[in-house]
Amino acid sequence: MDALKDKVALITGSSRGIGAGIAKLFAREGAHVAVHGRDRAALAAVEADIRSVGGRVISVMGDVTAFADLEGMRREIENTLGPIDIVVANAGGSFTVPGPIEDISEDGWRASVEGNLTATFLTIKSVLPAMKQRKTGNIITVSSSAARRPHPNSPVPYSAAKAGVQILTQHVATQVGPFGIRVNCIAPETILTERNRARIPEAQQSQLVELHPIRRLGVPDDVARAAVFLASEHSSWITGMILDVAGGAVMST
Repeated sequence: MDALKDKVALITGSSRGIGAGIAKLFAREGAHVAVHGRDRAALAAVEADIRSVGGRVISVMGDVTAFADLEGMRREIENTLGPIDIVVANAGGSFTVPGPIEDISEDGWRASVEGNLTATFLTIKSVLPAMKQRKTGNIITVSSSAARRPHPNSPVPYSAAKAGVQILTQHVATQVGPFGIRVNCIAPETILTERNRARIPEAQQSQLVELHPIRRLGVPDDVARAAVFLASEHSSWITGMILDVAGGAVMST
């Protein structure tokens, strides 16, 4: 398993959940991994898992909505592991609850846009100059099925921000393709992370399963395998793609 052998990869928001799953699989595929988050104990646990299978890993901490923090993380990774080959801009989340748009607070809206769209923009902005100089690189952004499928019960700020991530991905792909850099986006549906297993009652999980042609909910490894494909040479002529990892629940033409 060496699809990413000796590649240096940064996965933001990788102290748990989808990001941790991606980091662990990247390491098993031979990548040197920088895991990122704000919870030192959670990062240490991910590091330990990666080292237990012989992977090379470091932890970086910082606010992905602050460009100075991202620049500091980038320099730390370059000094320790080498130039960054792969970035997975995974950090994000929903900072409001579903409801009428007129009831959404301005702070909630701004937090969702900053934490998802702005964070992705700044992450890309930090790593692109060196990638363009080296004429190689691979960027994977993370959106959501909420951006692909309007629904009255969706958290609107999160959905709008994730839709912005998708078009940002495609615009960047058109700009950097001539430099040998590929940029793609993964849009997961309901993923049974540790948090979702605890938050979603089993009865509701069973109901959600019925919405998927593949009769199960996703797990972090499903997203991680898609990320490995997009990060590897197996997808060397694919860029600007929005890849739904959704068990068939989202089918876009």
